[in-house]
Amino acid sequence: MKFRLFATAVSAVVMTTSAFAASSPHWSYKGEEGPAHWGALAKNFAACETGHEQSPVDLAHAVKAEPAAIAFHWNPKAKWTEVNNGHSIQDNTEDGGTIDLDGKTYKLVQFHFHSPSEHAIDGKKAPMEAHFVHVADDGTIAVLGAMIEPGGKNPLFKTIMDAAPEKVGAEKTIGEADAAKLLPATQHFYRYEGSLTTPPCSETVVWTVLKEPIKVSEESIKEFQKLYDANARPLQKLDRRYILEN
Repeated sequence: MKFRLFATAVSAVVMTTSAFAASSPHWSYKGEEGPAHWGALAKNFAACETGHEQSPVDLAHAVKAEPAAIAFHWNPKAKWTEVNNGHSIQDNTEDGGTIDLDGKTYKLVQFHFHSPSEHAIDGKKAPMEAHFVHVADDGTIAVLGAMIEPGGKNPLFKTIMDAAPEKVGAEKTIGEADAAKLLPATQHFYRYEGSLTTPPCSETVVWTVLKEPIKVSEESIKEFQKLYDANARPLQKLDRRYILEN
């Protein structure tokens, strides 16, 4: 049962084509297929309704601690393909490199975007949020989240937004790119145990959310919001979990 759950979660973060969408229950961010109904759309979506470690959350009342830092081994020459998967703009790679976290190695497989941000920091949301998704050999997932705010220039972010396919299912080749150039200069962070923020909402995710936002141009944010301006799951209950911050 656990292996099946991991397999479903990995498929959800890796598969992005229209063929995958056709083979999975349709879900959206509004109406009868929106977040309030995800858990009823399919048996393997049940965690969206019944789970107790769901994401995103408000990163408030964090406990000062020394959570393990991420050791980055991303490939600066990774080759990326960008797709409009019907839920976001997502960039996929097969040679993204890895991270090490708490003695486990995770492979970088994709990053994608949400607007507004899915997480909040002390009740405040940002215009956008980036999620860098990593998968370990045992199927567990480590996601690095970063808020995106206007007020700066990020050439790689601009390239990604300029290339974003408008048609659902369409792909574009980005070529070589160093994803680390999207990240802010400092890496103070929050850490908690959570889930995928999209169906099947599998509770197999170690979340790290950076405190410092990525600063980009207002124009680039608007380019994304022309395609997706409301693709964020509502905040979930923290329940008995703790949020750690370094």
